[in-house]
Amino acid sequence: MAEGGAVRRVEAGEAGEADGVTGRWAPGDQILWRYRENAGERFHIARPVTVVRDDSDLLAVWMAPGTTCVRPVLADGTPLHAEPLQTRYTKPRTVQLDRWFGTGVLKLARPGEPWSVWLFWDPGWRFKNWYVNLEEPLVRWVGGVDSEDHFLDICVYPDRSWGWRDEDEFAQAQQDGLIDAQLAERVREAGRSAVEVIRAWGTPFSDGWQHWRPDPSWSVPRLPDDWDRTPAYMTS
Repeated sequence: MAEGGAVRRVEAGEAGEADGVTGRWAPGDQILWRYRENAGERFHIARPVTVVRDDSDLLAVWMAPGTTCVRPVLADGTPLHAEPLQTRYTKPRTVQLDRWFGTGVLKLARPGEPWSVWLFWDPGWRFKNWYVNLEEPLVRWVGGVDSEDHFLDICVYPDRSWGWRDEDEFAQAQQDGLIDAQLAERVREAGRSAVEVIRAWGTPFSDGWQHWRPDPSWSVPRLPDDWDRTPAYMTS
């Protein structure tokens, strides 16, 4: 596919489908990785990515530098991080296009797991850290995968140390009614389960993904015009 080519939609029956129920993508296929807004129905994050691996154990995708993405902002265009936390989740929002600058991100997700693990590098492919993004388990559709972010995260470093991230955002989201008490406890339990994996140095931290490199022939996927379309979800 030429640079800037449209995201290829893998329809049922196409090459790359593993079986008649669950579509599978082949390495090099381009899909969308999306998040719904919290306590809402709209998609407010959409990132075109390239499939690295897709099987019954793992979905791995690459978000290349320069990728055009959709991100949420306040209705007046203010970036979310620039708004004080006390009003960040209560002011009206919209979305805007942005470009992912800096190094790319490798995202790893196991079927049914309430988190994905992202790998970050500094320039020159110097590995920086793993990032455990607590979220709803990914739901597949023919054009990609969807989830909902749960605010609380974990950063894991090359020396195997780790720490919680965004605890203040998690608390504020509960205060503002974006996460109820039942969901908050599920998120905490997911976080505790992720920490057990980290302490045991299990998959994917022990799998050597920090040494992975993208195929140089891969192009940067283009964000499709219908990035927010309502999908027909498939079984995991």
